[in-house]
Amino acid sequence: MADNFLFYGDNLDVLRRYVKDETVDLVYLDPPFNSNASYNVLFGHADGSRAAAQIKAFEDTWRWDQAAAADFQEGVQAGGRVAQALVSFQALLGDSNMLAYLSMMAPRLVELQRVLKPTGSLYLHCDSTASHYLKLLLDSVFGPENFRNEIIWKRANAHNDPKRYGRISDTILYYGKTEDVAWNPQYTPYREDYYRSHFKQDEQGRYYRTVPLDAPRHGEGTPALLYEWHGKLPAPTRTWAIQREKMEAYEQEGRLRYTRTGTPTLLQYADEMPGVPLQNIWSDIPPVNPQARERLGYPTQKPEALLDRIIESSSLEDGVVLDPFCGCGTTIVSAQRLGRRWIGIDITALAISLIKSRLTAMGTSDYSVLGEPTTADDAAQLAQDDPYQFQWWALSLIGARPAQGKKGADHGIDGRLFFFDEGNKPKQIIASVKAGHVQVAHVRDLLGVLDREKAQIGVLISFNEPTQAMRGEAASAGFYASLGNSYPRVQLLTVAELLDERRIQMPPVGPSGTEVALPPTPEETVHPDQMTLG
Repeated sequence: MADNFLFYGDNLDVLRRYVKDETVDLVYLDPPFNSNASYNVLFGHADGSRAAAQIKAFEDTWRWDQAAAADFQEGVQAGGRVAQALVSFQALLGDSNMLAYLSMMAPRLVELQRVLKPTGSLYLHCDSTASHYLKLLLDSVFGPENFRNEIIWKRANAHNDPKRYGRISDTILYYGKTEDVAWNPQYTPYREDYYRSHFKQDEQGRYYRTVPLDAPRHGEGTPALLYEWHGKLPAPTRTWAIQREKMEAYEQEGRLRYTRTGTPTLLQYADEMPGVPLQNIWSDIPPVNPQARERLGYPTQKPEALLDRIIESSSLEDGVVLDPFCGCGTTIVSAQRLGRRWIGIDITALAISLIKSRLTAMGTSDYSVLGEPTTADDAAQLAQDDPYQFQWWALSLIGARPAQGKKGADHGIDGRLFFFDEGNKPKQIIASVKAGHVQVAHVRDLLGVLDREKAQIGVLISFNEPTQAMRGEAASAGFYASLGNSYPRVQLLTVAELLDERRIQMPPVGPSGTEVALPPTPEETVHPDQMTLG
């Protein structure tokens, strides 16, 4: 079985059922919140009766309703410091949207603390909307003594925010499970003006400096540091900074220089020094800009360099990294590339599809996907529970991206897939997903969309088998010719066929004539009830 796991489902359920105590080295989470909401809307009292306070893709809004009230009551009934924190939040905030958010976060943070190893760390990414409340909640879960840093990440250069200073930073709250956290020091390069003010240049242009090898003596001093060197003892109030063996090694390497009084100093080259120890204000990692190669169009996407830094600082190779709100999967991609094992969890089929696509592009297949439909009956249940999640899941089976992120008029297009068979000119495949009964009119509608969009191929995905009339209408659309091959212009696929690994008939060549990786097939997964992680 693979060491890496991608879960489609509620992270609280996944953590409780499948992740053992003290098996995770590092947790990074960027829990979604509507940080663009106005102050009044965010803290305004609400009275609703939604079935569940769960997130939808690109709709990161939490409201106080029956489900939120149930989360709050469960947290209070559990007792302890977390319950005390929730009661205090209610006294301050009332039954508000912010209380709903904190009530959702509380049990998840408790579970994340449970699964961390004693040397493990947690990094919670947030903004000024909720950072102060989340810090208090984290104090109640981890203990204030295990708070290690508030990291400020500069995520933009300038904002013109009305009647306030521009908000250009995020907060990352860093906690340890215990004081004995795994830690790999990170460094940033020296600034050019620091080189000029603190170093000299040799004939080859290398920056160098010399640093004293004596230090102030405390009390009687350490005997091992009071030896005679080249006939010279340290001054009465001083001691050597290193032991004799190290001093001898430096002399053999030709790294010692002497002052006019004969005191040894160490020759240091700037290009051999690690740099400045990393501080808690990070202004050297830009956000994902519109032209960046890693940009996916996901609203809350974080740069890989940011996750690389966190993973390299607080985990070792082959350690386990967990992201319970993995979104577009930047944590997963960074962990995979840096040789860590990983667990990713998300509640949207769109996110799971996007992560699978990124892993496929990396040439990675050593992972298991759990929670996605594996049978037509599972898919039918998903379609009944949440038609939009079903639509996004079905599109993921053919490697297509949704045509839109939010609900609304789709103009007959549920998803798009592009291919290249003439240099760099993109060709388009239009996908339409139908959860209900399909008929010949749906095929005609798809043909109309193909003509309107000037697309090359159209795909209709449905549960039930196409009728003879539908097959005839699809056949009348003819073929798309490419590089000596022909492909049906309209293709009818059922969910059962997709689960059986049938795929679109399409040109498998890229812009430069190289083979394009076909969309990932459904994973051969173990049923979630038959496995436990850790």
